[in-house]
Amino acid sequence: MRIEGTLAKWNDERGFGFISPTKGGAPEVFVHVSAFPRDGQRPSVGELLTFEIEADKDGKTRATNLLFPNRAVRLTPRQCEPSGRSEKPSSLGRIVSFAVVVALAFYGYGKYAHRLAAQENVSAPQDAVASHSNENTVSSAFQCDGRTHCSQMTSCAEATFFLKNCPGVKMDGNHDGVPCEQQWCNQ
Repeated sequence: MRIEGTLAKWNDERGFGFISPTKGGAPEVFVHVSAFPRDGQRPSVGELLTFEIEADKDGKTRATNLLFPNRAVRLTPRQCEPSGRSEKPSSLGRIVSFAVVVALAFYGYGKYAHRLAAQENVSAPQDAVASHSNENTVSSAFQCDGRTHCSQMTSCAEATFFLKNCPGVKMDGNHDGVPCEQQWCNQ
């Protein structure tokens, strides 16, 4: 049963006080700070309130479940938040998120590299046919400039060009038509 009363005495330092019921001349009832609503407002003497009475294990009565009918309800910032959470994401959450992003990036790059390699393999035979069919294009990259030895060459293609097109070269020691076999044209 709810009883109406006013806060007659209050010791804020110790967190307790006494309530005077408004009807029937009943004695004052002890009240502890834990019985007040957790709305962030401190109790004040003379304030109207309603309460219930319960007996503790020693048989002493005390007020519980206090309500303030004339007090405006104020919400704390935490109660105003829609989710009820005010914490920022933890550092573990950030690390996990970063790891997921990195893993997705590596996966995407792997797929891209695989697709690129597959495209190169498809076009490679066509490139090889084109390079063999048009030797003039390859040979135009080299010129006879007086070099005669393998140590002066930079590739097998260059040594082959010099052997076929330039006089006085000394690049085919065994006269089999393959130049610079020990350095560039290993078969």
